[in-house]
Amino acid sequence: MGLLTWMWKIYKRMVQVGVVPNMYIYNCLFHACSKSGDVERAEQLLNDMDIKGVLPDIFTYNALISLYCRKGMHYEALSIQDRMEREGISLDIVSYNSLIYGFCKEGRMREAMRMFSEIKNATPNHVTYTTLIDGYCKTNELKHALKMRELMEAKGLYPGVVTYNSILCKLCQDGRIRDANRLLNEMSERKIQADNITCNTLINAYCKIGDLKSALKFKNKMLEAGLKPDPFTYKALIHGFCKANELESAKELMFSMLDAGFSPSYCTYSWIVDGYSKKDNMDAVLALPDEFLSRGLCLDVSVYRALIRRSCKSAYAYWIVGKASAASSILEEMARRRLMITVKLYRCFSTSDASENKVSQDLLESCGG
Repeated sequence: MGLLTWMWKIYKRMVQVGVVPNMYIYNCLFHACSKSGDVERAEQLLNDMDIKGVLPDIFTYNALISLYCRKGMHYEALSIQDRMEREGISLDIVSYNSLIYGFCKEGRMREAMRMFSEIKNATPNHVTYTTLIDGYCKTNELKHALKMRELMEAKGLYPGVVTYNSILCKLCQDGRIRDANRLLNEMSERKIQADNITCNTLINAYCKIGDLKSALKFKNKMLEAGLKPDPFTYKALIHGFCKANELESAKELMFSMLDAGFSPSYCTYSWIVDGYSKKDNMDAVLALPDEFLSRGLCLDVSVYRALIRRSCKSAYAYWIVGKASAASSILEEMARRRLMITVKLYRCFSTSDASENKVSQDLLESCGG
């Protein structure tokens, strides 16, 4: 039984035996609703409090505002703000930060700035400014983001790693790698430790422009700093090496990813499989299962999906131009390696690519299946 389920069972039992929960218990329940995104239960709790005459406090309302804002329910969040004001409860910086985040999340920067300008009886903090900076970066308004950073520093608040990551991400998206490195040097000068997001952002940026040497150099810096590559690190590097047609390096990174305990996605496997196929190296594609087994690794459905999809495409390409024997050879090799299409796998194929579905369907029909 999950912790949340257990907690709700205790709450229901309390109500059944006539125990009226106090403010602390209610706030714990509201916090749980906010974290789990359970709007229905939160509203039911608020209704229960009203019936029992228990008055919500700032913590109750902040949990509700946070929940509504993360769900994109701005009208409901602002209704809670109105209710607080009617009850004489002033918003604190946590309330304002949640409301600002809600608008930034939706790209509604004008409303976010209006809320920022309306802050009273509270002082904007790191979270406030970082939320606005991130919002501007995500709406492609880097100029406004940098101005907000200047305002932040003028107030005596200095950016932390989260703030820097937002700006770094935008600079890298815009291809401004040199500026991103300058910002990275500034972080170092200010003794701000880079985290996985910082490193992954730069690694991904270098991979996108084909500078794999710098990407690997950054990965090594990451390890030197005591950080461990995560699934995003491996995915970025694998994609970079596949784009550069360095498939053996991409494959080794995939096996390193598996050794580290991470499961590559279907897309990751497909990059490698498609790379070998484009080089007309179907032998390398069909040998992948054996290579997994020789390393003591189990194959999951994503590997099979990638292998079957590409094998079918190759067989179909031969079949459609009349080279039936070549198509038959691939299908026979697939059968030998048990790489056959099942109904379950067929349904898993991406519906976004109708041509791939047609390939699978035609081959199934041609094989009598």
